[in-house]
Parts: sequence; C-alpha cells; structure tokens
Amino acid sequence: MSASTPSFPHAVARLRTARLARSTRPFLARGGPKGERCEGCRLRPSHCLCALRPSLPTTAGMCLLMHDAEPLKPSNTGWLIADVVQDTFAFGWSRLEVDAGLTALLNDPQWQPYVVFPSEYAQLPERVVTSLPAEAVSPAKRPLFILLDATWSEARKMFRKSPYLDGFPVLSLKPEQISRYQLRRSKREDHFCTSEVAALCLELSQHARDAHAGQVLEQYLEVYTHHYLAAKNQQPAQTDGPAHVQLAKALVPCSP
Repeated sequence: MSASTPSFPHAVARLRTARLARSTRPFLARGGPKGERCEGCRLRPSHCLCALRPSLPTTAGMCLLMHDAEPLKPSNTGWLIADVVQDTFAFGWSRLEVDAGLTALLNDPQWQPYVVFPSEYAQLPERVVTSLPAEAVSPAKRPLFILLDATWSEARKMFRKSPYLDGFPVLSLKPEQISRYQLRRSKREDHFCTSEVAALCLELSQHARDAHAGQVLEQYLEVYTHHYLAAKNQQPAQTDGPAHVQLAKALVPCSP
C-alpha cells in the first residue's frame, strides 16, 4: 500500500486554527525567516514535508486530548498522528468543561475507548489492561486510543482531573525500546512522545493494516525530526538519507 491523498486540514490542524482564533496575541514560533512556517507541516518552507505526508486507513482510531498550547507548537507530534492515521480526532482539554464532540465520540457504539497511561496512576487496578482483549479487535467494536497530549506534569493532571474518562480501561504500555524523540526531552528515557505512543498502540491492535500504520508513523517521525533539526541548524534536508529511505520502504508492504 502506498500513501493515499490525505484530507487536510485534519483534526489537529483544525484545533490549531480554533486555538489561534481565541488568542489575544499572536503565537510566535521560533525559527525560519521572520518566523515563516508552512501551514501544512509547520516547518520552514525550505524544509517542507507536505509532499511526503502519508495517510492510511486503520481499524483503530486516535483521540488526542491536547493541553492548551500543544496544537500551537511546531514540535508537537500529535500533528504527525493526524497526518498518518485517517481516523484521528483532536480536542482541547479543559478541567471545567468537556467538548460536546468529545462526549459524542466517547459514546459512539462503534468505538471501545482506551485511556493510554501508565498503570501506577490508575487508582483502581482492575481498570488496567496491557493488551487488547479479543472482542476489542472485532470490526463491531473498534479500539479508540485516548492520548493525553501534553508535558508529563500536565498529562498527570489531565489524567486525575478528567472524570469523564474514569469508566474506560487504562491501557498501560510496557515497551522495551528507549524513546528516540529528539525535539523535546523528558528526564526519563521511558517517557515517549505522543506519536511514539500512538505507534505502540497501533502495534497492539492486532490488525495488519494498523501494525503497518504504526511502522509508517515511526518512520514518519524520523523524517520529521530530520527536517526539523536540519532547519533549526540551517542545513539542507537529506531527502535521500536513511530516514527517507526507511519511510519509503515502510510504505510499500501492506496487505489490503
């Protein structure tokens, strides 16, 4: 399977537009001549990634609950998830009110929501799962992975103060790999960026096309990171380099 033509603007792009509309002063991202960035990929125009954007159908869906400033940050990787996974939904998080669209999504019978978060923060151990039960991979009940897109301290607060998520299972990932995310670093190597978490979730869904999308998302993050750092360091992107080659390979093998 190759990348299909993505629909744009996607959910995160729309959330960013709405967030900018509420701003009382302009958000100035660092980098680029006079701060210029491509609207499609948030990179400098000289390092635009839009031509490489993959968009894949999946059985699983992604629901991003984004802390206030996350949609505005060029280094936010939730945007990459929405690029790759066609069924991606994005909502701004608020302690005081819940978006009506989010409520409707969580109540949609086609989805089985899973809150993706470390098990030690779940007050009720019986809520915690480390894999998806057989019924969750049935076409009648598609997995919906709820990702709290924020800094680690913000995400912990969001998890504690979102009672409307309390009735859903907590999916606790136990990855063996160490995070390779280079744009914003956590103090702990076992903390993953949002798109890395999404890729791990897709691998758990037990559907071939989801696992394929997870592999593509991993490689797409590598390519995005390369372009981002090249722009930051005022160097040209190596479009024939290892990251681009691996992304091209990841896009090829996939059963229907």
